[in-house]
Amino acid sequence: MSMQDLFSVDGKNVLVTGGSRGIGLMINIGSVDGIRVPAMEVYAYSATKAALHMLTRTLAHQLVGERITVNAVAPGPFESKMMAFVLDDPDARAAVEAQVPLGRIGRPEDMAGVAIFLASRAGAYLTGAVIPVDGGMTAHG
Repeated sequence: MSMQDLFSVDGKNVLVTGGSRGIGLMINIGSVDGIRVPAMEVYAYSATKAALHMLTRTLAHQLVGERITVNAVAPGPFESKMMAFVLDDPDARAAVEAQVPLGRIGRPEDMAGVAIFLASRAGAYLTGAVIPVDGGMTAHG
C-alpha cells in the first residue's frame, strides 16, 4: 500500500470506535524496514513504511482530542507472500533467522498478541507508538 492509497482509504473502514475502551482506535501496519536500514535494497518500501510511522505519530497528535488512539505495529520477518521468495529457500531462511536475536521467523500469534493489546482496554493509554515485533532486530541494530 502506498501513502496515496492510505490517504484515500475511507476513515470509516480503518477506525474502530466505542466498545469497552470507550474510545476509537487505528492500528497501522508498518515495518522494521521503516525503522532501521534493511539488508536488502528496498528503498521505496523502507521510505513508505517510515512515512507511515510518521503519519501514525501525526494522526495520534491530531486525533487525541477526539479520543482516538493511533498506533503502528512494525513487524520484522514473518511468513508472507512478500517474504516467500526468501523463506522458501532453506539457506536463505537460515540466514534471515540468524539475523533475528530470538533466532526465528515471526509467528501469526506474535502479531495478534500486540494487535489484541492495542485494541483492548490495556492499550487505551498508548497513542503515537510504533511497536517493533521483530524478535529483537531493532534493539540490536
